[in-house]
Amino acid sequence: MSGAGLQSDTSGPQQLASTPPRASPRLPRFHKTFSRYRDAQRSLRVPASRRSRYGLDWVNFFVADMQTGYGSFVAFYLAGLGWSQEMIGLALTTDNLFAVIGQIPGGALADSTTWKRGLAGGAILVIAAASVILALGPSPWLIYTAQALHGLTAGVTTAAIAGISLGIVGRSAMSYRVGRNYRFSATGNAVTGAGMGIAGSYFGPPAIFLASAALSIPALAALTAIRAEEIDYARARNAGAGDAATRFQRIWDLRKNRLLFIFAGALVLFQLADAAMLPAISAHLGQDHNQNGIITGVMMIGILVIIPQVVVALAAPWVGYHSERAGRKPLLLVGLGVQVVRALILALFDNYPAFAVAQVLDGITGAIIGVLTLLVVIDLTAGTGRFNLARGVVATSSSIAAALSTAGSGFLIDHLGRTAAFLAMVAAAAAAVLVVAVLLPETKPEKY
Repeated sequence: MSGAGLQSDTSGPQQLASTPPRASPRLPRFHKTFSRYRDAQRSLRVPASRRSRYGLDWVNFFVADMQTGYGSFVAFYLAGLGWSQEMIGLALTTDNLFAVIGQIPGGALADSTTWKRGLAGGAILVIAAASVILALGPSPWLIYTAQALHGLTAGVTTAAIAGISLGIVGRSAMSYRVGRNYRFSATGNAVTGAGMGIAGSYFGPPAIFLASAALSIPALAALTAIRAEEIDYARARNAGAGDAATRFQRIWDLRKNRLLFIFAGALVLFQLADAAMLPAISAHLGQDHNQNGIITGVMMIGILVIIPQVVVALAAPWVGYHSERAGRKPLLLVGLGVQVVRALILALFDNYPAFAVAQVLDGITGAIIGVLTLLVVIDLTAGTGRFNLARGVVATSSSIAAALSTAGSGFLIDHLGRTAAFLAMVAAAAAAVLVVAVLLPETKPEKY
């Protein structure tokens, strides 16, 4: 009896010791999700060479680097020169208005030309020239000229890169490719935002724009790494298969695409809320820091630029992955809803920690809206051969809204105060949520 009891006493602890600790239910779920993402990533790889895929990665990285000097740093730069909020808004509006002029012709050109690398290369050189003008000629008419050049060609660059991406991977793999493009763009923005903040602190704001111009050299080198023969002309413009691959839908027929214009309307409302937020913060910080505090001010702006880019770099590929699993519409509603919260925070709080939190939310929204804009346009233009033209129509309407947002916010801030301006942005973002929820159906096809 005692031996049995002793055996029972000794076996109990051994069993307890050999029993592994219970794992958190969240860890297996995370590993399962990550494994699915990894498998999807591998399955979406295409026969394109590693050289072309990596070349496209680094084109996105360095073109984003070049663009970092615009927007927030321009607003801070002009505020330091003594420009008023309305004058700064006018300069930013000049950029946005010329982006409007360039988007549709740039999209049509990207659809029609087989020389997409050359189109992107020419636009990169013009952006570099605009950066040099900003750095060396701070008179008002030169500032406006530089902003016009940048706006006119930025959309062309975007159209060419989008066409190259679709031409290499095709529709079925585009969700992963767009997420990867945004990861490299956001990483480039984050790295350059930090570098430009340091350069502006120690060498003055003009150094920011000279650095932006210098980055055109590695951007062009990465562009030449993409093999032209691997860019399928029909795929690049979202054309049909077989005989339909050589045909274009008439431009005028785009007016019949009702869902495309509903989606464009939602993005207009989103841009009315989004475009002026960071420039308004930047100008506010620029006016709060005199010459003795310019180093601190530039660094603070640099941090605000970096924060959303880090979030986008982490989140964008996952947005592409989940857009295939859950669909486009649920993610769109999340992204637009986050924008409402961001505008509310800026309306209620006027301090740097609140600005930083708002920029984290901006990264979430930027990843979702950025990736899904291209995917939804691709969904809605399948077989038309007019992908970049339609993307240009959507971008044009968004650019008009961005121009109105920057100019209007400057007016509201100067005459009614910050709170009124940001509450107007809350209303615009909430309206965008309603448009998508009520009028836009799911666009992802059941089968490609």
